[in-house]
Amino acid sequence: MTKLDRAKFTKEVTVPSVEILSKNVGKSMSVFKKYLLKMEKLKPVTEVQGNDEKRKLLLDPILFETLDKLREDDQQKLSELDINKNCFSNSCLHLEYHNFRMDDIFKAVLPEGKEGCTSYSRIGHIIHLNLRDHLLPYKNLIGEVLVDKLIGVKTVVNKSSAIDSTYRNFQMEVLAGEADFVTEVKENMCTFKFDFSQVYWNSRLCTEHERIIKLLPQKSVLFDVFAGVGPFSIPAAKVRKCRVFANDLNPSSYHWLKENVRLNKVENVETFNLDGRQFIREQMPPFLLTRPTEPIHVTMNLPALAVEFLDAFIGLLSGVELDPLLDITVHVYSFCEESSAFSEMRTKVESALKHSIEDEQIVELVDVRDVSPKKHMLRLSFRIPPDVLTKAAEEETSSEPKRLKLDLETQDR
Repeated sequence: MTKLDRAKFTKEVTVPSVEILSKNVGKSMSVFKKYLLKMEKLKPVTEVQGNDEKRKLLLDPILFETLDKLREDDQQKLSELDINKNCFSNSCLHLEYHNFRMDDIFKAVLPEGKEGCTSYSRIGHIIHLNLRDHLLPYKNLIGEVLVDKLIGVKTVVNKSSAIDSTYRNFQMEVLAGEADFVTEVKENMCTFKFDFSQVYWNSRLCTEHERIIKLLPQKSVLFDVFAGVGPFSIPAAKVRKCRVFANDLNPSSYHWLKENVRLNKVENVETFNLDGRQFIREQMPPFLLTRPTEPIHVTMNLPALAVEFLDAFIGLLSGVELDPLLDITVHVYSFCEESSAFSEMRTKVESALKHSIEDEQIVELVDVRDVSPKKHMLRLSFRIPPDVLTKAAEEETSSEPKRLKLDLETQDR
């Protein structure tokens, strides 16, 4: 079935059932609960026609066979409630499409022996799929079933192109429902509104967003280089009371970032629509030259390219004496191969900075998530070496960074 035919799911079935006194239904559940027939919009405990003192329990024919197949202790419990083999019978049920669970429908219509529609992301009223090739002939059917079966879902889309590294959005195809891409998501005690077709949002990063927010000290300072619609910036300002400088190059992301600042009623966020390197070079020095005493954090969540932007820190405060030293922690993300992910991540960062990172400068090295079986998204959080910031301009293209040997197995993963 490549076109959803709901009528095909209409059928008459016979299932085992048991009639018991209404007053004993609760007591009998210690035995029957695991055998109850579980289908959508179907109550497993029903009235017995013409007898107000009894109830009928519908049982799953796959799980329940006969009374004598139950464990002896369960049989004893039922005997004490005067439930014997004469209480059992078969009941005929009329089932339709609305009675079947989503997984059962997919199992019935999708190719046998191949992976089904096992995962999706939900973004407000939108379901986002990334279907494998063998499921593409069934894409519209899959979309219709998801709209039918998931409460509050109005739109189902399938990713039809790779993510654009410049603006971090991608082409999508509407499989079912309305072509309405403006949605709202609640995360980390904040509300985010955005046009999913024009910006980047990944619900699977919710835990990582929360981890970073917890790392930020109260009333610290955050420079969010690739802020998107604000999943780091907004809760940092609202929950941790940080002063935030939030930037994104994508005009749509910038628009919704400003809207989310307004929506969440945060006042300590300044927003920018600049290239990431330009943002670091132009917005950080004036603030750093005020000699702030608060801890400063920099988030760089653009895994495909973020490491390349680290060179913007080289010579950022050239000719300036840092006394006292500034406390700047950078959280940078990148994709790495599974086999050498941790060593690769550190090498990438040191190469971009043209400087080694001491063990004590590393806060943590985290495997954020598996992108594919051999590709991981990692975050390296480290305190930026002062020598990088004060390096003279003529030194920026000089010698290769000194490499520091490190037993990566000792790092916090």
